[in-house]
Amino acid sequence: MRFIKAAILAGTVAVLAATSAFAADVKIGFIVKQPEEPWFQDEWKFADAAAKEKGFTLVKIGAEDGEKVQSAIDNLGAQGAQGFIVCTPDVKLGPGIVAKAAANDLKLMTVDDRLVNADGSPIDDMPHMGISATKIGEAVGQAIVDEIKKRGWDMKEVGAIRVSYDQLPTAVDRVEGALSVLKANGFPEANIFDAPQAKTDTEAALNASTIVLNKNAGIKKWVAVGLNDEAVLGAVRATESVGIAADSVIGVGIGGAESAINEFKKPAATGFFGTVIISPKRHGYETALNMYEWIANEKEPEKLILTAGQLALRDNYEAVRKELGIE
Repeated sequence: MRFIKAAILAGTVAVLAATSAFAADVKIGFIVKQPEEPWFQDEWKFADAAAKEKGFTLVKIGAEDGEKVQSAIDNLGAQGAQGFIVCTPDVKLGPGIVAKAAANDLKLMTVDDRLVNADGSPIDDMPHMGISATKIGEAVGQAIVDEIKKRGWDMKEVGAIRVSYDQLPTAVDRVEGALSVLKANGFPEANIFDAPQAKTDTEAALNASTIVLNKNAGIKKWVAVGLNDEAVLGAVRATESVGIAADSVIGVGIGGAESAINEFKKPAATGFFGTVIISPKRHGYETALNMYEWIANEKEPEKLILTAGQLALRDNYEAVRKELGIE
């Protein structure tokens, strides 16, 4: 009996050791398009947590253009990685990324932005975790409508800055989702002004929004929508630069980035009214875990996983962050 118990114990230890050794051999890449942005830093942080939990190696790579993405995939292949997660700088790179992954025998999962075919249709035969962009945009629009009504504004006297980045489908879906709610509630379409940004950062949004404000100096109340927090913050900074009071501006961003949280922490409220927080925890931790399970246990992730967001304001953002697992 003692011999049997010892054998069982030895077998269990051997299995655990083999499992641990296998996990250590798993190497997963996580490629992002703007590694300096807080959202992607958070995705990496949560992906690191998954790697620590399961014992695999995570390789974090920033790739700001198509050439760097191709190089990153080759690099992962040379390192002996088995798969990678990517948020590409251009969704139209889809066919090339798929081909390069296949050439390096790497499993592929996308996050945030879904790859498209040459005709613009989604490449739907690979796992993707993304955001329900239209619904999040609608949440932005509803928050703005509610606040307009609360302040007793006449919508005919209000201008809307549409900070746009139309080359990115998810950006269009978010912005149009917000504007659809505004228009459904009586906001005049003639009062919506496009502010195309060259990049998806605050400075580009500020520059684009300033042009709109200068061209429409007669409008004294403004709302702002955009792809992310940085876009809306740029619009808010623009209103400040032309002397529009904070209580005459309603900007609602998307993402819940550190830049948005810092805005809430300011002693006095600004025109940045709120943000629809998207949890980077799922987009980092869950995608990395899904890729690990795919490699280690041949458990392929769902083809399409969509996450939602939650509105956070100056007075409740801490509670919302905690609820979403960010704090």
